[in-house]
Amino acid sequence: MISEITGKLVSQKDQALIIQVGGFYYEVMVPASVINRVEQTQDAEGNIHLMTYHYFQLTQSSATPVLVGFIHEMERDFFLQFITVSGIGPRAAVKALNKPISEIAGAIDKGDIAYLKTLPGIGMQRAKEIVAKLQGKVGRFGLIRDESQKIKNISPVTIDWQQEALDVLLQLQYKKPEAQQMIQKALERKQDIQSAEDLLNEIYKQKVSL
Repeated sequence: MISEITGKLVSQKDQALIIQVGGFYYEVMVPASVINRVEQTQDAEGNIHLMTYHYFQLTQSSATPVLVGFIHEMERDFFLQFITVSGIGPRAAVKALNKPISEIAGAIDKGDIAYLKTLPGIGMQRAKEIVAKLQGKVGRFGLIRDESQKIKNISPVTIDWQQEALDVLLQLQYKKPEAQQMIQKALERKQDIQSAEDLLNEIYKQKVSL
């Protein structure tokens, strides 16, 4: 399975990129919420880098390999959660995720049916199914963002699952001192947290309550 891809961006189509890797050209489907930021991954040699979800689209006579691309592993993780909803396959998910994943995750967490109905291909019934399936499970994805703020230094995190949560926040481009302070506040607020997922969910709740 292809889990990551690095290469030259050759062209952009509707919800897809053509990426050259050596002598091969790969078509990678990319949600609109991600495709607008893909240049952020470009390195000094002009290559872009994407995390990928690789699956096979099955028909009666064939199995076509398909790649879906993301900037962060957290975005891919959200996508994998999203397609667990009945009736939402990978292609439908790519089409639906035309707004920032952080906003969509926040809407799911709050049960905002009206917002979810604005996503392409998501009607009233599907929006209700999304909330029923994912509410309370995707709060941490609301932490995805593009910019960061300055904040004072605090003591480093040392426990393994706290370090895992810190690594995720750093991947999402939070400054290390800010991420450490967010973790500290979450642990002070809810002292029975024992996993990175629960910690990230608590940080998200803390963030949206401000």
